[in-house]
Amino acid sequence: MKAFRLTEPGKTDFFDIPEPVMGVEDILIDVHFVGLCGSDLSTYRGKMPGMDYPRIPGHEISGIIIDKGANVPDRLSLGDKVMISPYTNCGMCPACRIGRTNTCEFNQTLGVQRDGALTEKLAIHYSKAHASQKLSLPELALVEPLSVGYHATNRGLVSETDTVLVYGAGAIGMGVLVACLRKGATVIVADIDDRKLHHAKKMGAHLTVNSSKEDLVEVVHERTRNEGVNVAIEAAGIPETFSQAVELVCFAGRVVYIGYTKTKVSFDSTLVVRKELTICGSRNALHVFPAVIKMLEKKEHPFESLITKVYPFGQTGRALADWDANSGAVTKLLIKVKRS
Repeated sequence: MKAFRLTEPGKTDFFDIPEPVMGVEDILIDVHFVGLCGSDLSTYRGKMPGMDYPRIPGHEISGIIIDKGANVPDRLSLGDKVMISPYTNCGMCPACRIGRTNTCEFNQTLGVQRDGALTEKLAIHYSKAHASQKLSLPELALVEPLSVGYHATNRGLVSETDTVLVYGAGAIGMGVLVACLRKGATVIVADIDDRKLHHAKKMGAHLTVNSSKEDLVEVVHERTRNEGVNVAIEAAGIPETFSQAVELVCFAGRVVYIGYTKTKVSFDSTLVVRKELTICGSRNALHVFPAVIKMLEKKEHPFESLITKVYPFGQTGRALADWDANSGAVTKLLIKVKRS
């Protein structure tokens, strides 16, 4: 069967691989849609830490179960539409021992540390599958990136009394936005692209700020009567916003970092101590896939509007090249792997 791979930075090809071999606890899925993630773009650009080439990318997956092993439980049936959790966990590292398997020391995410789902079929353990018959296959491909944002909101302990500043209006930032709204918070979204901010407004953001045109510090101070926001969640991965987040949260505020920068970041450590800030990272997603699926099933937000463009499988290389050339214009690209 055909698979797509990155052979080295900026270079891609298609090649033949064997049909996947199933174990007794595996399901076999026809891969229908795969979302392209920022990590895929970083790999294409040669800027993904710890990445080895060649690599088959793809970890935002939707498909249909076409076979199942003898020990797969009845809750999963042939013909079910599913999304796939792309993470692994060892069960023995310090994080796994306390139940935080999303940040397993030895995690190998599909398409990053191990080959991913930009293939025609995928065999995987049944525990990684989450089914929904109410969602379309493109919607199911959005579950994983939205879940990353949803998990970050949990990390920030967001509540109905909070004003939250979200840096970045990409797919993960939209996951943060909608999760915050579900928790009753007031949400400010900052980005430098008006098209993405338009999506954020449609999703329900109380205030959007183009920080290339407006002074974000001034806007936040005015909105919060100079107190600062209760929570800042950084989903852009820019050194300046990493530092600014510490400045714009209030006393006893919380800062959550999802994005990461390619360079070292410095900030005023006196602010951290004097404000008694809580600062934490957020990695992958923990126990939130069912909640995000239910959120999408309620159809309260126009999630499919986040999909900038769908490319056929044969044009995956072009999709990455187009994104590389105009990254600011993209919220989410999907690859339609299945022809029919």
